[in-house]
Amino acid sequence: MIVVGGGVIGLSIGWKAASRGMDVAVVDPEPGRGSSWAAAGMLAPVTEVHYGEEALLALNLASARRWPSFASELEAAAGARVGYRPCGTLLVAADEGDRSWLEELFAFQRDLGLAVEWLSGREARRLEPNLSPGVRAGMIAANDHQVDNRLLVAALLAAGENAGCSLHRARASSLEVAGGAVEGVRLDDDRLLRAPSVVLAAGAWSRDLAGLPEAAVPPVRPVKGQIMRLTTPPGPPLLERSVRGFVNGTPIYLVPRANGTVVIGGTVEEQGFDTSVTAGAVYEMLRDAQRVVPAVSELQLDEVIAGLRPGSPDNAPIVGKIASAQLSGLVLATGHYRNGVLLTPLTAEAVCAVLAAEEPPPEFQAFSPGRFQARSWAR
Repeated sequence: MIVVGGGVIGLSIGWKAASRGMDVAVVDPEPGRGSSWAAAGMLAPVTEVHYGEEALLALNLASARRWPSFASELEAAAGARVGYRPCGTLLVAADEGDRSWLEELFAFQRDLGLAVEWLSGREARRLEPNLSPGVRAGMIAANDHQVDNRLLVAALLAAGENAGCSLHRARASSLEVAGGAVEGVRLDDDRLLRAPSVVLAAGAWSRDLAGLPEAAVPPVRPVKGQIMRLTTPPGPPLLERSVRGFVNGTPIYLVPRANGTVVIGGTVEEQGFDTSVTAGAVYEMLRDAQRVVPAVSELQLDEVIAGLRPGSPDNAPIVGKIASAQLSGLVLATGHYRNGVLLTPLTAEAVCAVLAAEEPPPEFQAFSPGRFQARSWAR
């Protein structure tokens, strides 16, 4: 089989499939360097929940439950750490207006039966002493954790290689089809890789693979996110857990790493395939982060980067076979939007099950490509 796309989704599918004895090749010109590299690594099904997305919540929770065993298995296979931290996530409101919004979210989460606890501003500061004195309230989501996405990429590359997965650092230019079945993938140097199965996991670029039948083109779009990395000075950590804040209704997150890095983000911009970094976004992220944690102004700014999340029309993943495309051998694994890292274990499990003609996890039933095929989506 061939996996087109070397982000955390494609690499995890490649590793897991190779571990099951499948002959696997992953194709990507810069594996792990796209949105997977730019991500914050939050594993946050509870604090990312939105109204009307209950089915997606169930999917996210199912994948979150797999993360401890997935991380342990991957670390053993790669001989390297992935930076999985079961630290919980704290949500805080910067002022009274944000407190009202947080109260609504808390009530919604409780109605869904999620494990969240309401905190006064003082209680929130007991957990995180560097929070601003102006923080009005908070809530703790004890089961929303984090992983170091860049360590994760490195571990997946090593584990895939150890399992026998081959890596082609090239661009897949077209899907090759013969007699209504996948024949392989042609690379940009005109080489043809032959395989009876192709998994399309190229993120925001998934719809650009030439040779896809119209019914098989996934309706994904790039959603830009700017994010920054800062370093804390020697001494006690700035934060013990991930902190998400609402500042005048705008979300901001701060994710502390064990090595002293703090990841701050992230914007949500419909700007097409634009990965430029803008001064306005940097200013606004730092301004809002400082409202939540004033000591942010003392940190060293190391990096600002923009990534492109693969968004679908309903902002949920597109995973499975194309039932009506009259094409056998093609599996989609794209459209993960803001939850790509979180959904890595469950997506790999689901795709491997599909390839082995087994039943995928039931939580994926609502997220097959078929939910879009009855409608017309512009290419």
